Amino acid sequence: MCLFGVPYHSDFGEIFDADSFISSLANDVKIIRQVPDRNGKTPSPYKMRVPRKCTPKCYENRVLPALLKKHVVQLTKFDYRVSNRLETDLQKLRCRVNYHALKFTDPILEMGRLLVQRMRAKSGRFIALHLRFEPDMLAFSGCYFGGGEIERRELGAIRKRWDTLHESNPDRERRHGKCPLTPEEVGFMLRALGFGKDVHLYVASGDVYGGEETLAPLKALFPNFHSKETLSSKEELAPFLPFSSRMAALDYVVCDDSDVFVTNNNGNMARMLAGRRRYFGHKRTIRPNSKKLSSLFLNRTSMSWDTFASKVQMYQKGFMGEPNEIKPGKGEFHEHPMDCICARTKRRTGPSKPYLSNRAREAAGNHTSDAEFDWSDLDYGENTPLGGDSSTETDPDYGRIAGPDIPELEDILSD
Repeated sequence: MCLFGVPYHSDFGEIFDADSFISSLANDVKIIRQVPDRNGKTPSPYKMRVPRKCTPKCYENRVLPALLKKHVVQLTKFDYRVSNRLETDLQKLRCRVNYHALKFTDPILEMGRLLVQRMRAKSGRFIALHLRFEPDMLAFSGCYFGGGEIERRELGAIRKRWDTLHESNPDRERRHGKCPLTPEEVGFMLRALGFGKDVHLYVASGDVYGGEETLAPLKALFPNFHSKETLSSKEELAPFLPFSSRMAALDYVVCDDSDVFVTNNNGNMARMLAGRRRYFGHKRTIRPNSKKLSSLFLNRTSMSWDTFASKVQMYQKGFMGEPNEIKPGKGEFHEHPMDCICARTKRRTGPSKPYLSNRAREAAGNHTSDAEFDWSDLDYGENTPLGGDSSTETDPDYGRIAGPDIPELEDILSD
């Protein structure tokens, strides 16, 4: 969870309840707090890097011999390098670790729950967005976001600092779905999916590249815009502020408790949250289909809003967090911990309901034709059909009907 450029880091015990972790796994794994002395000295661990797709046999052939010889081994770059193809009992142990043994410390939990309470007090239900638009993320992606030579120079300097400067093709990265959506694009996607400007949006993020100028379009599309900084005082955040991992942990607590979680990247935090929300009874997680949406956003001004929104709904089929969206054995384990989830019958059968209620569609009929919608004049929802007529309740979508597998908006918010 550490963010680039933040000077302070946190040890395990400053983020997680170490006593609870050790006791929870006592029957499975022997865990010690520090390496015992040998001949009056604490041995330095032998460091080794595990291949990214190391299989169980790989661990037996490479890691075990080193452990037997050196006695203490430190596996570096280890956070996501455990194979998805493990025996069921070992996968269940991973679930026990991820969803039961790992608990945040009391100060983090208490502050996180306070943020959730304040969100509930404002709206009852809310969306949480893991925006992930910090400079380190953008630099690592190798993508281009329209900032001209200044952006290329700034992000290029970060890549060089990491010794990861490489020949990249931003257009190719975008076509392959490797680029996070901009805040503006995330806002358009959510409005096209039927979330109106009255929805309360919690944004989990570090320092966004471009600052307020970058966030302005998203805030205009969703005026009820919140973050840990807006929901709390400087005094309340002071114990967490110097530590990026603890700040990220606060966001994690709020995102976990949200009615709908929207992830803008496929990183570890997003995957862990998606898996946790599936494991504990299923709460919806929406993932942008970046590969298909990228071309749509590049050409959005050449089509009407209705056409654009219809295409977004079509492309998002299979990315809306349905319980059976991923077949067993497919997908990354942290995001789809199917070995640990008991099979259940579907809650509802038959075709999905319309996106909006009959009353909403009737009100939407008062809008002008979508052909009159001019993207070039868009002011992010204040004076255009996208923002909606104040006399209606259906600003974003003119009463469209969803595709056969896209759920109704009321169902999304009530899952």
